Amino acid sequence: MEQKNLVPKRRFKEFQNAPAWEQRKLGKVVKTHQFRPYLAEPNAEGDFEVIQQGDRPVAGYTNGTPFENYRDVTLFGDHTVSLYKPTKPFFIATDGVKILSADGLEGDFLFSLLERYKPEPQGYKRHFTILKNQGAWITKNVEEQVKIGAFFKNLDHLITLHQCKLEKMKTLKSAYLSEMFPAEGERVPKRRFAGFTQAWEQRKLGDVAEFNPKEELPEIFEYVDLESVVGTELIAHRKVRKEKAPSRAQRLARKGDLFYQTVRPYQKNNYLFEKPCNNYVFSTGYAQLRPYGDGYFLLSLVQTEQFVKAVLDRCTGTSYPAINSNDLANMEVYVPSRGDEQILIGRLFKSVDHLITLHQRKLEKLQNIKEAYLNEMFV
Repeated sequence: MEQKNLVPKRRFKEFQNAPAWEQRKLGKVVKTHQFRPYLAEPNAEGDFEVIQQGDRPVAGYTNGTPFENYRDVTLFGDHTVSLYKPTKPFFIATDGVKILSADGLEGDFLFSLLERYKPEPQGYKRHFTILKNQGAWITKNVEEQVKIGAFFKNLDHLITLHQCKLEKMKTLKSAYLSEMFPAEGERVPKRRFAGFTQAWEQRKLGDVAEFNPKEELPEIFEYVDLESVVGTELIAHRKVRKEKAPSRAQRLARKGDLFYQTVRPYQKNNYLFEKPCNNYVFSTGYAQLRPYGDGYFLLSLVQTEQFVKAVLDRCTGTSYPAINSNDLANMEVYVPSRGDEQILIGRLFKSVDHLITLHQRKLEKLQNIKEAYLNEMFV
């Protein structure tokens, strides 16, 4: 490999006049540790974590004699290209988890270095060989390594905090959805606002909202396809002319309309249109519901597990289960007899969804900041 002397685009001030970084193959830098003594079956209980590949590294727990020198190692998922920095002695679940360290490299710096230079996943194959052939630029200055490692460790801590906050809000929403709507066979929810005691009324969905209202499309509009809604958020749309629009562009949105994704409804990609605009057109892959009552209440209702299960029971297809609008309109649901109870429930879930969106955006911002710093603080 051709030797180059380079420096990162962004460097801590005290190291701006320090020697340039050196280019090395990672296979000449990292070393693997024996894994067999630390293979273990994960259990529900134990003193030590058992680490696996992937996004959920802690597979379970066990007892015994763990890998002790955790501070300087990074765990690399050979099949998944996942990276994990252990914070305590550990075991591993499979031989696909490589225990890596590097002489002369501080542990947190090594983890960030591998994050910067790890290969792109290439299916279910062994990636460690690819990693070893990867070129990387390394500073020999231990003080610079420590400072870079600490910087990314603190950034990862912030990301983890926001991930935890986001997961807590999602868990809270799930709990509210299960308790603030009647369970199967019941006519009253487990949890209610004070002052409401009447049983809910059974209605067809087509009686609580107008389905697929017909309107003339504008000459130019913003088109929303099935990939444009994720969760309850509109993440994309594109401007098209009527004569060049896809044939599925049929649902002209009005403020307050609910768009229910009829394909793969288990994904819960449903959107309440609250924009004061008259130039958004949705795909016929959505059922368009114009609620007679509170829109956010209806959005919350169609997100309950009980409703999703009932929809899936009426779907056709296996790979892409779908329900048609007529069958959806004929589904029976329970709704409060009083409109003000609908409004209160809708407001609650609107607030929860707002907090989820805020945490999601903060998390994405931190992840983007980290990606930028990895590119700028390494060569």
